[in-house]
Parts: sequence; C-alpha cells; structure tokens
Amino acid sequence: MNLPLLQPEAMESMEPDTLSPIPSDSVVGRISKYKTMITEAYKSKPIPYWILLFISIIAMLVAFPASGILSRVYYDNGGQSKWIISWVAVAGWPITALILLPTYIVNKTIPTPLNLKLILSYICLGFLSAADNLMYAYAYAYLPASTASLVASSSLVFSTLFGYLLVKNKVNASIINAIVVITAALTIIALDSSSDKYPYITDSQYIMGYVWDILGSALHGLIFALSELVFVKLLGRRSFIVVLEQQVMVSLFGFLFTTVGVIVSGGFQGMASEASTFKSGQSAYYLVLIWSAITFQFGVLGGTAIIFLASTVLAGVLNAVRTPITSIAAVILLHDPMSGFKILSLLVTIWGFGSYIYGSSMDTKSS
Repeated sequence: MNLPLLQPEAMESMEPDTLSPIPSDSVVGRISKYKTMITEAYKSKPIPYWILLFISIIAMLVAFPASGILSRVYYDNGGQSKWIISWVAVAGWPITALILLPTYIVNKTIPTPLNLKLILSYICLGFLSAADNLMYAYAYAYLPASTASLVASSSLVFSTLFGYLLVKNKVNASIINAIVVITAALTIIALDSSSDKYPYITDSQYIMGYVWDILGSALHGLIFALSELVFVKLLGRRSFIVVLEQQVMVSLFGFLFTTVGVIVSGGFQGMASEASTFKSGQSAYYLVLIWSAITFQFGVLGGTAIIFLASTVLAGVLNAVRTPITSIAAVILLHDPMSGFKILSLLVTIWGFGSYIYGSSMDTKSS
C-alpha cells in the first residue's frame, strides 16, 4: 500500500499535536511541580523569614541531640545526681525570658493577663515538666544515649494518644500505622538489651532505665496534649509571644519544683564533691552543666519558632530527624555500641515517623 509523502509544512503543522505533554504523575512532572511550589513558597516570604527559619531548624537539630549527649557525658565522667541533670534542663529558662521581653517592645503589646485557671495550669505543667526531666535523667543514667533516644521516640505515640483523648485531634490509618511501627521498634530494642548494657550497670538498673524512659515519654506526650489544651481552652489563640510566655512560665515553675528537689536531696552540696572527682576535670564539670542548660533551651526555642513560622508537621519531621542524629552522634562521640538489632530499630523508627508525618500532612490538607 502506498502512503502519501508528508510535506515539511504538514509535518510542522502536526508537530504540536504529536508532541504530548509530560504526564503530571511522571517523575519529571512531579519534580517540576515541587520545584514550582518551592519557588512560590520562597517568593511569598521575605529573606529574614527564611534566615530565622533556617537558624531555628539548626538550633533544634543540633541543640537537642547535644543536650542528650552532654547528659551522658556527665554520667560517663563520674556524675551521679539525677536531680542535677533534671535541674539543668530547666535552669536555662532566663534565656527564653530575655528573648520574650524585647518582643513586647518590638510588637508593641503587653503580656497576656493571668487568671487563676491559667496560673494553676502553668503550675501543673511545671510540676509535670520537672517530673518528666527527672525520669529522663534516670533513663540517661542507666542507658546508652543512642538507646535512650530511640526509646524516647515513643513520646510521639503517647502525644498522639493523649491528643486524641484530650484535644480530639484526628487520627487516621497512617498515624495508627506509625504507632504500631514505633511500638515494634521499642520491642526490637528490648530483645537486644544485653548488647549495649554498660558493665557497671546491673540488669535491674538497665530495666529501670528502659521503664523510666518510657514513663518519661508518656508524660512528655501528656504535657504536649495539655499544652495544646491550654491554648484551645484558656488562651484561645496561638502566637509566637503566647507560646514563649507559656514556655517561660512552665520552665519557671519546673525550675522551682526541681530546685526544691535538688536542695532536699543535697545536690547543691554534692556539686563541689562531684566537680573535684570529675574525670575530665573540675572546669569540664561546670562546662558540661552550663552547656546542657544552654543547648536544651535553644532546642526548645528552635522548636517553638518552627511551630510558629512553619507548622507542627515540619516540627514533627525535624523531631524524626533528631532521633537518628542523636543515635549516630552517640556512636561516634561516645562509642556507643550499635548492634544489628539497634540499627533495625532505628530504621523501623524512621519508618514510623515517616508514616506519622504523612498522616499529619493528609489531615492538614483535608482541613
């Protein structure tokens, strides 16, 4: 059969019809779509916004893991007091207060008026925060930093459960999957308890470290849900200043409760003795405590800024990234043992975090 020859003009006229566009669901199409979204998002905000967001992300990803590592350094060098470590976690509250005060002047606003319910809520959250810090202090005393950080990732499970029960947050299939996966990761660590136990830690102390870590994570989840409840029921609004105010007040009351505990336990009197016997030297002892206080507060400030500047989903993403950073840093800096079971648990935990982030983003889109 003879086919008529196409003239160049005809070929040119057919060219636009024959060249089909790139499917939107292809890899190239998705990359182009995300590139456009990122460009539009970048142009929608001023440069100082992105600088502040970048600094906040770095603060959260560096400060929180550094605080956990320093807690373990304290114990590795002969530190014994759990009260001192829990006290250090809230001793840096004036840093947040010093940042809060100028914001009133810059924004030309006044502090949020206090009433009895709000004061009682801050006292309650401060007491729970003090108890939470003490539980984590016991966990880091008995567990390697890499293991403690992995177990502490269970706080996401508890914050989801308490958020659902108290604040009526939505829970979908992806979030439920995240809860199951992270629980499985904790079980994997428990099965491999003999590989990373320090020689001077007894079996009962190791088990108690695991228990204290889970209890601290549960309490952390409860604190997160109650903080949300305070915003919804008592404050009725959420701004950077209001979030900072809550952080200052909760840390202040946590500091007061913990200070009473340190005094009763004789922690302050024992600091001089601990400093003199600290393996790395007396000056190193005080530097560890000072930097522990500073890094913890900067981590809190970074997380607060990210929630305000971006979203809780991004804060969840960074919280997920924080877990492997702490574990890897502990292996490199503290020579923590990293068995196959712990690596598997780390990967499963990241999978669980990813599922949670996906589920949270779906809820955000639907709302």
